[in-house]
Amino acid sequence: MAEKNNLEVWLRGPIADIHWNLQPVAHALLQAREEVNELTNNFNEDLLWKKPGPVATAGFHLQHLTGVLDRLFTYARGEALNTEQLKALAQESQPDVAQLNLIGLVQNFNNQVDKAIAQLKQTDSNQLSETRLVGRAKIPSTVLGLLFHAAEHTQRHLGQLLVTVKVLESSSELQ
Repeated sequence: MAEKNNLEVWLRGPIADIHWNLQPVAHALLQAREEVNELTNNFNEDLLWKKPGPVATAGFHLQHLTGVLDRLFTYARGEALNTEQLKALAQESQPDVAQLNLIGLVQNFNNQVDKAIAQLKQTDSNQLSETRLVGRAKIPSTVLGLLFHAAEHTQRHLGQLLVTVKVLESSSELQ
């Protein structure tokens, strides 16, 4: 039998205190956290804000992973975004490179995953189908829809981050 820590998160069993309907969300977020940490462990910080062609930088993806989780989980609580969240959203693609380093970006993501897991533990499974409004346009979704989208969006940007990092690393090795 495979060692439990060598398995992907979803194969390690349920996450304590999270309703079974929300286990896939928790598993996806925890898997993303593990992969982000592994991927960035030896990443050359000089490449963080380099743009490999017409795609976003690794730094953007790290910021966006954190920001989207924060925003979608805010909507899932039935809250509107606050001024600080709106400011962070506007700055995601225009980072202040001097203040954003690799360690800080990864730690911010790790902290946001911790907050998301804590919120999942507090989420009432009887409210999963309740309507929640998204954005200034107040587009209707549900608690479960928002939480699921947070997980799949995180996985999507993790994939983009993985490809971006690999392209940057292979390009820098060729020089």
